[in-house]
Order: sequence, then C-alpha cells, then structure tokens
Amino acid sequence: MGRIHTHLWFADQAEQAAEFYVSLIPNSSITSVVKAPPGVPDVPEGAVFVVDLLLDDHQVTLLNAGPAFQLDEAFSFVLDCGDQAEIDHYWDALVAGGGEHSQCGWLKDRFGVSWQVVPAGFNDMLGDDADPAARARAMAAVLTMTKLDIAAIEAAFEGTA
Repeated sequence: MGRIHTHLWFADQAEQAAEFYVSLIPNSSITSVVKAPPGVPDVPEGAVFVVDLLLDDHQVTLLNAGPAFQLDEAFSFVLDCGDQAEIDHYWDALVAGGGEHSQCGWLKDRFGVSWQVVPAGFNDMLGDDADPAARARAMAAVLTMTKLDIAAIEAAFEGTA
C-alpha cells in the first residue's frame, strides 16, 4: 500500500510557508526544495516549485504553481494542544502577519491555509454518547467561540457554566 501524505497548492509562497511551519511546529523540517524546470506554467524557470517537509513527522508537499487554484476551508490541518497555553501560543502565531480568525477553533494563516487549533481529546468530548446533554452543552459553547477556551468548554460539558 502506498503512503498517504498531504499536498497543498500555493500561487507562489510555498517556501515561505514551509519555513514558517517548521519554525513553529516541533519535530518538523524541510526535507527538499525543487526548482522549476523550463516550461512549467505560471512558474519562472529556477524558482522554487516543490517544497517537501515533515510537519510533526507528517509528510507534506507544498507546490508553487500559480493562481489557478486557491486554498480554502474545505481542507485544514488539525493541531491538538495539551492545554490552553498551547492553544493560545499556536493560535496567536498562526494568525500573526495577516491570518484570519474563524469560528469553532478554526483560523486561516497568512498563507491561506486553514487550521483547527483544538484541545487534545476534543472529539472525544463532543462525541460522548454516554451523556448527550453534556455533549450538546459543550457543542453549544464551542459554536460561540473563535479561539477555543478549554475551561469554558469543560464547564459547559459538566453543566457548571
């Protein structure tokens, strides 16, 4: 069976995005940079064309290929965080420099890539079949948030909010 990895299309900022991501996410590195050969549409010969990287040991390929396709919220990286301090750190770093806040823990970074910055175990809490009322309270709280607030979600789940 082949190995699955992520491939994202950028107009022209793949290398800058890769450098930013590996500087932010532990266990990450750029593994190769390929320059464009002659004849690639919308990419000057010799410009950065393909950047391969590991993001927390997950293989990702970033492609510079012009403006024909745009990134959107239909795809996102999910970043599981151990506590509120991690959520705050990654949220602030990812929206810095022109990113956009969204809702329910989603944001778009300055390169147009969508991220979900969530507490570890987030889906377990929202999928708790043992207590549908707790799940509904937690989901209702999440729907009011941009950056997630773990304490507020837990209080809603427990019915103490």
